[in-house]
Amino acid sequence: MPRKGLRQRRTADVVGRARRGGRPRSGRRAQPKVVALGGGMGLAASLAALRRITGDLTAVVTVADDGGSSGRLRAELGVLPPGDLRKALAALCGDDDWGRTWSEVVQHRFKSEGALHDHAVGNLLIVALWEQLGDHVRALDLVGKLLGAHGRVLPMSAVPLELEALVRGHEPTRPEELSRVRGQVAVALTPGEVRQVMLVPSGPPAVPEAVEAVLDADWVVLGPGSWFSSVIPHLLVPELLDALTRTKARRVLSLNLAPQPGETDGFSPQRHVEVLVQHAPKLAFDVVLADQAAVPDQESLSRAAERLGARVELAPVAAAGGMPDGAVSPRHDPELLAAAYDRIFRMHGRIGPWR
Repeated sequence: MPRKGLRQRRTADVVGRARRGGRPRSGRRAQPKVVALGGGMGLAASLAALRRITGDLTAVVTVADDGGSSGRLRAELGVLPPGDLRKALAALCGDDDWGRTWSEVVQHRFKSEGALHDHAVGNLLIVALWEQLGDHVRALDLVGKLLGAHGRVLPMSAVPLELEALVRGHEPTRPEELSRVRGQVAVALTPGEVRQVMLVPSGPPAVPEAVEAVLDADWVVLGPGSWFSSVIPHLLVPELLDALTRTKARRVLSLNLAPQPGETDGFSPQRHVEVLVQHAPKLAFDVVLADQAAVPDQESLSRAAERLGARVELAPVAAAGGMPDGAVSPRHDPELLAAAYDRIFRMHGRIGPWR
């Protein structure tokens, strides 16, 4: 069969499996151990795809959010921001009645005139278990068990972190001036150009289970997501960066479908790669995955990927019609993204026997 026809058939097979329920079939072929790193809706999209092709999946999540319900709980109780962890758990819920129900419950937000307004049920549940158990990882494992999550969710650090950015033109009246901007929300909404991001406190400790998962993985997937506030922060945790550098796993960098207004306004796909190289120049990747319709200059992206030691894989991974609420922002289609990951895992070989 011609290569194009074989690729289309494999894509159809994976999409078909995803539509039949989202859980990989059991069989003789062992499943790869996959670790996905990121935060917010980008990581959720990746997890919703990856759970369709492997049952051995760990999410490592950023903990620098300071907005919305997470920010309020963080300020009032001094806890890790639970929102991105909640989104990851919801994304790992199955497509059966149990999974859909619990996904909707933990994502539900209260609407009122009082203190509960806009708090997410899952945020309150996670924080309650943290207080009851005194153990971030054990509490998240327990929530995952309740939800029937098809994978594990871990914070990248057990220390609440703040994001700080060096921004050019944050003050519109001084477009060439460099300013320091503190806080994830402020960085995400800056009208200026983000040049560099840091964590406060600097060099935070990683969660040991996250380091262990990366070192034991067959595949590591970084991105998609808010580039400066969800993707790059993982590379600013020394123990996590060391694990990403030393692991024998193959590494995939999954690019966004479009620049994010404010944070990466005007960024090309290759610019996303370049700023990642600036923050972690010694970290190599095997594959850079991008939506084929989002790459107007494939040659430039290939040159940028070469700086990572990677090759570019283009695939149709965007959903038709934008966001479910009718907005025009692009989003990933979990079935198409699953097919792309599955093809990459098969085409680029295995590090060793999948367990």
